Amino acid sequence: MTRTSTMPTRVREGGRSSFRLRGRHQVLLWSTGCGIGIVCVLLAALGVRDVLLGGIGAVALTTTYVYGLAARTGGRPFICAALALVLGIAVFVVDNNEMRTGAAVMMAAVSAVFAVMGTTPAVTFPRAARECVVAAIIAGLGSLAAIGYAPAVTVNRFQYTVLVLALIGIFLLVYRLGAGLHGLGRRGFATVSAGGILLLATLLYAEAIRRYGTPGLVGTLRDGVVWMREHLGGYPRPIEALLGIPALAWGTHMRARRRQGWWVCAFGVAATAPMATTFVNPEVSVVEGVLSICYSLVVGLALGYVVIGADLFLTGGPGRSVRGGRAGRAGRAGTSGRGAGTRSTGGRRAAREAEEAAAVRPEPRRTRALL
Repeated sequence: MTRTSTMPTRVREGGRSSFRLRGRHQVLLWSTGCGIGIVCVLLAALGVRDVLLGGIGAVALTTTYVYGLAARTGGRPFICAALALVLGIAVFVVDNNEMRTGAAVMMAAVSAVFAVMGTTPAVTFPRAARECVVAAIIAGLGSLAAIGYAPAVTVNRFQYTVLVLALIGIFLLVYRLGAGLHGLGRRGFATVSAGGILLLATLLYAEAIRRYGTPGLVGTLRDGVVWMREHLGGYPRPIEALLGIPALAWGTHMRARRRQGWWVCAFGVAATAPMATTFVNPEVSVVEGVLSICYSLVVGLALGYVVIGADLFLTGGPGRSVRGGRAGRAGRAGTSGRGAGTRSTGGRRAAREAEEAAAVRPEPRRTRALL
C-alpha cells in the first residue's frame, strides 16, 4: 500500500513552479536599488555633492543594471550583481583613471544592451513608441551613471568603444533569442544585411566628414547644429533618429508577430549606445542631452511609423487587404463616392483590427527572463 502525503504541494503553472512572492521581493529590491541610484545621479547632475552622490549613484545603478540584464537573459543575477558591486567599490577605492574610464565604458555598454533587452513586443505602433521611450529612459539614466565614475575620456573614442561592445553583446544575445542565423529566412537576412550596411555607412560617413570634409561643408553642418542648440535647446542625432529608433520600433512591432523581430531590435543599440554616452561629453548639459534624446525619438518614431506601414503592406497587412478588396469590388463600383469611401475606411479599420488580433506571439513580461 502506498502512503499518501498530507503536506500541501506547490501548484505548478505551465510546467514551472510559481514563486510569485519571491519574484515580487526581487523586483522590489531591484526597484529600490535603482531608485536610490537614480536619485543620487540626478542630485549629482544638479551639482549637489556631485562627487559623493555621483559615485554612490554610479555603483548603485551599475549593480542594478547588471542584475537586471542577467535576470532578463536567464543568467545568474545575484552573482553578477555582487561582482559588479565589488568592482564598482574597488574603482573608487583604488581611484585610478584607467579603472574609472573602464567602469564608465562597462556601465554605458550594459545600459545600451539592457535598454534593448528590456523592451516587450508591441502589437500596435503606440505600444512600439512606448517601448522606444522606455529604452531611451534606461539608456539615458545609464549615461548619468557613467559620468558618476568621472572618466577621463576622448569623447569620440569612448562613444565608438561603447557602440562596438554593445553591438557585440546584443548580437550574442539575439543569436539565441532569434533562433540563430538559420531562422532568419531570405527576407530577414536581407533586412539584417541592410541594417548592417546602413550602420557602417553612417559611421564611415560621419568620420569622413569629421576628418576630410571641406571647411565649407563642415562649417555649414556646424552652423546648423549651433542654430538648433541655440533655438531648440538640442538636436536629433542622425544615427539615433535615422537607424536606431526606427529599428527598435519596427523590431518590437515585428516581435509580436515573428521571432525574427529580435534581429531588427538588435540595431536599436545604434540609438541606445549613443544615448548611454550622451552626458559623457562635457559640452552637453543635462537639459540639452534630454532634449536631444527627445528630438531623436520624435524623428525616429516618425520614420519608424512609415517603415512599419510598409512592412504591413508587404507582408499582407491592412494596406494589402484593403487594396485587394477594392480591386475585387471594382466591377461593382456603381454606388456613390461617399458610400464607397465609408466602406473603404471601414474595411481598412477591420483589416487592421484583424491583423492586430492575429499578432499573438507571446513573450515573458518585462520583469521575467527571456531565456
